Amino acid sequence: MADHFLVPLLRARGSTRLVNVSQGIVLATALVPAFDSTSRKRGLLGRDAFPANAALVLAPCNAVHMFGMRFSIDVLFFDRRGVVIKRVLGLKRNRIAIAWRAFATIEFCASHPGVARTQVGDNIVVEPTLG
Repeated sequence: MADHFLVPLLRARGSTRLVNVSQGIVLATALVPAFDSTSRKRGLLGRDAFPANAALVLAPCNAVHMFGMRFSIDVLFFDRRGVVIKRVLGLKRNRIAIAWRAFATIEFCASHPGVARTQVGDNIVVEPTLG
């Protein structure tokens, strides 16, 4: 993959966090990368829940489905620079969400307060966790 906002996650030697710099909020402190075909296909399938501090980062990805899922999720779609191009709140079972221009998708637990505050056009970065 060429340069994009997820490069720090690829190169991380320690833990990282996802930050909405436009709003000044931390979205997740536990990032789960899904950058290969197998992990992207599995996604959150087989889980009963997803922690509020976690985010599943799928790239490349411009669509997600909820077939076989046991719980709803919030979803953000991004361009290569980390700009939010679409936000979907409370995506329910047996539904699909698509953003044709998206480079990456990040999934969160439903009713995530940070995702609720995040707007289309906000800039998101991956940064090392301090401490």
